[in-house]
Amino acid sequence: MSGHSKWATIKHKKGAADKARGKLFAKLARQIEVSAKSGGDVDTNPTLRTAVQKAKAARMTNDAIDRAIKRGTGADDGGTYESIMYEGYAPGGVALMIDVLTDNRNRTGAEVRNIFSKLGGSMAEPGAVSWQFQRRGVILTGDGVDEDTIMMAALDAGADDVVQEAGGTFRVMTEPSVVYDVKAALDEAGIEVISADSPMVAENLVPVTEGGDAKAILRILEALEDNDDVQDVFSNFDMSDELMEVAAS
Repeated sequence: MSGHSKWATIKHKKGAADKARGKLFAKLARQIEVSAKSGGDVDTNPTLRTAVQKAKAARMTNDAIDRAIKRGTGADDGGTYESIMYEGYAPGGVALMIDVLTDNRNRTGAEVRNIFSKLGGSMAEPGAVSWQFQRRGVILTGDGVDEDTIMMAALDAGADDVVQEAGGTFRVMTEPSVVYDVKAALDEAGIEVISADSPMVAENLVPVTEGGDAKAILRILEALEDNDDVQDVFSNFDMSDELMEVAAS
């Protein structure tokens, strides 16, 4: 499992996702709003369908989803957002991709650059990092899942691969377009799903073994994810469970 996937799991266990639920819903609503500008019908707009599925997986209410769609289609007043992917490096040569939706490019660019500057990272030119990543569907399960059960449920629903991780958890890989269909199949099979998303996944991982680098990387991730305009942060670090637990404490 990549370091970023481990980081998502640790945040879930620490309850960080619950504490930030309001911020998460605001970001999801913005994604839906932008996707709906190309059409408000989920059956004919696959980008909107994915955004809505992601919101429902996070337990966002139908009313909030409908309001976001209406803002996007112009039925209600909404902002004008621009999609930007920033690229950068954290300590240890770790590559980062920062997915942004903003109504002010100059403000957000300055904020992202300031985070890197203050916390020991650096911005990169467009294309310097992105070639290392491709978008994939990734589902992480809880502990104690029966291997035969998850293999059957996931592969029958269209998953590409199921990998067992340390501690009895599993990582399910899919095409981005079917990740929430596979999640629904796992839910129906009674399998605990910690997270389901379609992130940018690195082809090759960068090992991180130094405690100082580990803490600096996680500080940058937290600062970026806390920014209202940042939708997702993707990285290519590989860190042991023990080091990450210490660095995240």
